Amino acid sequence: MAPNDTFEENNPLLHTALFNHVSAEQAKELLPSLHHETAHKGACIFREGDTDHRMYVIESGRVKLTRKSADDRVQLLSIHTRGEVLGEIPVFDPDGGPRTASAIAMMNDTRLVWLERDALFHWLDKYPRVAVDMLQVLAHRMRANNERIADLVFMDVPARLAKTLLNLASRFGKPVEAGLQVPHDLTQEEMAQLVGSSRETVNKALMDFANRGWIAREGRTIIIYQPGKLIRRSQR
Repeated sequence: MAPNDTFEENNPLLHTALFNHVSAEQAKELLPSLHHETAHKGACIFREGDTDHRMYVIESGRVKLTRKSADDRVQLLSIHTRGEVLGEIPVFDPDGGPRTASAIAMMNDTRLVWLERDALFHWLDKYPRVAVDMLQVLAHRMRANNERIADLVFMDVPARLAKTLLNLASRFGKPVEAGLQVPHDLTQEEMAQLVGSSRETVNKALMDFANRGWIAREGRTIIIYQPGKLIRRSQR
């Protein structure tokens, strides 16, 4: 393997959508500014309300973003995995506002790297064209958030559940003899939060899917037997 190939494989920035169009040589200039961190399952990487200006990249493992209400209820917002960026809002917010969510490691030995805003902006001053690519990625995230809001308004719970299972399958699923195995590592409450409903309603929908032979539940893993049925249900 050539030295540059080794660099490209080991540089976490090159595995992210945010830096998708960055050359290896350009990304290499950020290496001295990268800080590495390892988190165990349940560890808090950053907290809602923090005022730091760090942007994180996940090297391995999974991280969930949560938000807490005034009465201490916790809402699971999203799940992120290798190559995805976390905590970019206070980095690109011109007012430098506080963090809008908490990031919690979902697996042991979750590895991340982080970068301070000043180092990132100094680099962007040198390569301003990269900022346009970053804006496209952030616009895609905004579109996804708008779609999630629309789903909560216009779709019933079984449709949202079907769509959530398909999304988890596309990101974490692996083919097995029985079908598509999706290890989600979520509690029943967290699955309900991700769907945007109560635990009882989501469990009822899961039981219905299982009774129809579309899925099976094995602890914190879903086996999808008939993804086509879930696709059709998510479109109703």
